[in-house]
Amino acid sequence: MQKTAFIWDLDGTLLDSYEAILSGIEETFAQFAIPYDKEQVREFILKYSVQDLLVRVAEDRNLDVEVLNQVRAQSLAEKNTQVVLMPGARDVLAWADESGIQQFVYTHKGDNAFTILRDLGLESYFTEILTSQNGFARKPSPEAANYLIDKYQLNHDTTYYIGNRTLDVEFAQNSGIQSINFLESTYEGNHRIQGLADIPYIFGDWER
Repeated sequence: MQKTAFIWDLDGTLLDSYEAILSGIEETFAQFAIPYDKEQVREFILKYSVQDLLVRVAEDRNLDVEVLNQVRAQSLAEKNTQVVLMPGARDVLAWADESGIQQFVYTHKGDNAFTILRDLGLESYFTEILTSQNGFARKPSPEAANYLIDKYQLNHDTTYYIGNRTLDVEFAQNSGIQSINFLESTYEGNHRIQGLADIPYIFGDWER
């Protein structure tokens, strides 16, 4: 049996964190007198990313995107207690661990990801956690996946990136690995789920 590996996204996948993220963006915008429309911001970051949003705002308003990032990061770190697990997250992580599935994280979050995962008691499930601080090209570039595949000798056919956005499916496709996602996709390697509890059913009982 070829070894299976899961690479997890965090926000909107394992972590129910979008309200905290939106609140942090709202506070950041307020500091710079930037108009804030919650639904427009939510739609934009789900389609693209928070970083893309800040880059666009910085360009439009002649601001330093690094300063915006610093303010937002500080605001978000203060909201860690608002971040909770997505339904079924702890159970599916435990199931994968018991089934011998090697688990990793690749997220665009910064090192605050370590704090959140530690506070939630999840850090020990992951062999390695990659954040924006590792310096890999952002999704959908396959750079981070290639690093993990090379370092841990993972099999492309049995490695899955688990996410919640089109960007995550594109990352899996560009990396030549499988995708598990909450969205439909034309990528033949994508397995759509309604919730995290669906994941074990993709694999049947072959690891049990």
